[in-house]
Amino acid sequence: MELDQALQTFIVESRELLEAMEESLLGLESSPDDHDAINAIFRAAHTIKGSGGLFGLDGIVAFTHVVENVLDRVRSGEVPINGDLIALLLSCRDYIGMLVDQIAADSAAQPDKETEATGIMLLNQLRTYQAGEKKQSPISATAQSQPRMAVVPPPDGTVESDHWHISLRFGHDVLRNGMDPLAFIRYLDNMGKIIHVVTLPDAMPLAPDMDPESCYLGFEIDFHGDGVDKTTIEGVFEFVRDDCTLRILPPHSRIEEYTRLINELPEDKIHLGELLVNSGSLTRKELDEALHLQQILRAEYSQEAAPKLGDILVEQRVVQPELVDAALGKQKLAKENKAQESKLIRIQADKLDQLINLVGEMVIAGAATSLLAQRTCDPALHEATSTLSRLVEEIRDSALQLRMVQIGETFNRFNRVVRDVSKDLGKDIGLSICGAETELDKSVVEKIGDPLMHLVRNSMDHGIEKAEVRRQRGKPAKGTVHLNAYHESGSIVVEVGDDGGGLNREKIFAKALEKGLITASQNLSDVEVYGLIFEAWFSTAEQVTNLSGRGVGMDVVRRNIEALRGTVEIDSREGIGTTVKIRLPLTLAIIDGFLMGVGSASYVVPLDMVMECIELDEAERRESRESNYINLRGTVLPFIRLRDHFRERSKVSRRENIVVVQYAGQKAGLVVDELMGEFQTVIKPLGKLFGNLKGISGSTILGSGEVALILDVPALIQRAASRDAQLLACSQAEQIVA
Repeated sequence: MELDQALQTFIVESRELLEAMEESLLGLESSPDDHDAINAIFRAAHTIKGSGGLFGLDGIVAFTHVVENVLDRVRSGEVPINGDLIALLLSCRDYIGMLVDQIAADSAAQPDKETEATGIMLLNQLRTYQAGEKKQSPISATAQSQPRMAVVPPPDGTVESDHWHISLRFGHDVLRNGMDPLAFIRYLDNMGKIIHVVTLPDAMPLAPDMDPESCYLGFEIDFHGDGVDKTTIEGVFEFVRDDCTLRILPPHSRIEEYTRLINELPEDKIHLGELLVNSGSLTRKELDEALHLQQILRAEYSQEAAPKLGDILVEQRVVQPELVDAALGKQKLAKENKAQESKLIRIQADKLDQLINLVGEMVIAGAATSLLAQRTCDPALHEATSTLSRLVEEIRDSALQLRMVQIGETFNRFNRVVRDVSKDLGKDIGLSICGAETELDKSVVEKIGDPLMHLVRNSMDHGIEKAEVRRQRGKPAKGTVHLNAYHESGSIVVEVGDDGGGLNREKIFAKALEKGLITASQNLSDVEVYGLIFEAWFSTAEQVTNLSGRGVGMDVVRRNIEALRGTVEIDSREGIGTTVKIRLPLTLAIIDGFLMGVGSASYVVPLDMVMECIELDEAERRESRESNYINLRGTVLPFIRLRDHFRERSKVSRRENIVVVQYAGQKAGLVVDELMGEFQTVIKPLGKLFGNLKGISGSTILGSGEVALILDVPALIQRAASRDAQLLACSQAEQIVA
């Protein structure tokens, strides 16, 4: 069981690393000199390889090892980054993802023939970047260190050192292959003199995981030899060259080389002195002397006034300021990484869902308790239940916050989509992302990916023109797809837009007329005409492509969004571009609601959509009976009588109230008998039998145990607005006839 859990952790972490790898690779297309991105890609591949080795995933280890070798040559500047290499590395990233997915499906399964063929093809392409490569063995992810020795930099930016510095990492199998690591170090000492040796156990596993036949140690060696050159030193390790990582820095090396070695040191040592010693830029004796001097100065001055170790080393001209700055940067990064790791904890999604369900039941039980307390008229009990309700509300908000994730992670996945699809289409298209920090429920994020994918691909295929057409229209040759997200009236709005040619209203209208979706006499607004593209099998494409044109996509987009209790609308301007707006609830579990009564029935609307409540006097009631709209401070407000809409047969109340609701910039009124106040609403889905009820989006359980229906406010507002438009059109027609 523990092994299965560890393997699942490996799969999750590998997918996260692959996502980060893809993001960094895409960033290199615009910034090929971004060394941080190159190092991040290398670390991702190295970590996957090392973790895969723990589970005996030889296929992943072998393939990723070759990728890592190429990336190592990129890091060292031997292989330049270009578009072809980035495309190859992206394909390698996808292939590793395929292997991880196969393991997730069946850890014992072997790759199929098609997958193996893909791997062989990629390996053949990778070999073109391995010419003259120094082979590297599978070693720990923290074993890529290259140290040195230092004193004072001359004007040419080199380090005054008469010693060679050798960074040596043996592979795990060196002992099994019959080689003794210490024998090579002793042989090196016979050629000259080993000045200083630092043994790094950073690859050492925990005791239960140790293999007595494996080598886990690395060595940082300062070596002096008269008449010794780099080739001679490499010759010492000739018999173990294929099973070790060897880095050799000659005397008087440049400061940049030492800085790079410091940055590549393991992060388990975060003390400044240890970083400088392990990098070879400082000896242990020099560090001890500096620490002793620091203790003396602390005795003379206060703790705050005493100079820092880095200042002492620079003042004593033992280490260059550039190296101290590099070590401090490494120290800061290591501390931030450790702090970040301590803040995060992985929780299985089903456990989180169970917590939300329990919180929902607690909300219902709390409502029942409050209702009983009100009936007893006991002030002390009422106060206690009020405190309980407040705490339940805080627990509810905290629990829901656990499921809130930023939509930026979903948006970032489209960088690769836009890159690949634009190449397939032969168009130059970029992606612009705004509102990546906007948060919404994890369950909503998981289900919005496919609709967004179709909309983005549709924008690129149908929306954005070819470069020559864009130039003729005075546009930049490069098109842009926009992704944006923001909160509005208790909902989240996700926009997919482009700066393409926009929708052709006449063409859509004619196509809809041809298919019998509308009649020639219908007077439709632009929004209604554009909405026709969401009808099944509707397409204005002149030819079918691999991306679109079959008319089986946009209707699926709308159904998926409506299944999330959301709506979708289109705003387009011909020649300028198109924007598709998706409005979704922030959460699918628990909301703050406003409870209303109509006869014996109770209804709930999301509290964020309620603007105000108005009591109708007798005159307004008589007038509104005929018109179904009122004058609200100089503006026309259409409304719906819920009693009539749901055919409530109980006795008409002597008082009526209008609850003014707003959604997507539109307002409407809901006429009810009773205003019952705020209510924590646990959303329960309707069964299939009631799934097609108009104006209802769900249900909830009241404290009394009765069921209240949750109103579909967008649908009701649309109904009220369309009815008002029809009445207005009829009135205008009557005036013309008269």
